[in-house]
Amino acid sequence: MNRFLYFAAFAYIALCGAVVARKIVNVRPAIRTVDTVVAVAPPPPAVATTSGAQWFAAMKPYCNQVEVDVRERFSPPPSTSEGAGYSAACFALAGKIERARQIIEGMVPSERGTAANVLFGVAHPVADAGDDRASGPMMELVLEYWPNNYMALYHAGMSEYSLGQTGLAEKHLRNFLQMYTVADYFHENAERALKAMNEQSAAGTGPRQVERENPTRP
Repeated sequence: MNRFLYFAAFAYIALCGAVVARKIVNVRPAIRTVDTVVAVAPPPPAVATTSGAQWFAAMKPYCNQVEVDVRERFSPPPSTSEGAGYSAACFALAGKIERARQIIEGMVPSERGTAANVLFGVAHPVADAGDDRASGPMMELVLEYWPNNYMALYHAGMSEYSLGQTGLAEKHLRNFLQMYTVADYFHENAERALKAMNEQSAAGTGPRQVERENPTRP
């Protein structure tokens, strides 16, 4: 009899435990799963590979007083000393010499010579073509940062002479002759211009055009 009671009590306890456990399971809040999306960082922007020369080749048709400002804001040059030089050259071609000077002045002093070299490379063909009004101021700007560039002295002097700016012309041509002693077309042409200016000064007459054709470069 006692064994039966023990067994009945044990069965009752087990049954109660099962009921309690089932209720606990039923009231346990459901665990919600959330899909996790891993954000992937976008790739870094591509590094511009356009050189200053490439930029200038595309920009050159717009290097005029009407379009240069708007076009450069729309398509800025590369952020290099070469790019700044071509930017200054573009404004100089447009006749905006002061803007070109500001660009060069905005560079660190050690890089201004590079910009002057780029500017000279653009101005030289203009001078060879005989465009005195455009090439003269450009060569003068080159000389501000590259004063011993003898060909800039020559072209600046000849442009100034043809435009009647005899004071600057004499200064630049005399400095050119001191640096450039080769007895060729350039030397002889500078001497003829200086001689003509001396004769004009003595006679009180205006400037006389000296041959500007440039068949070869030194």
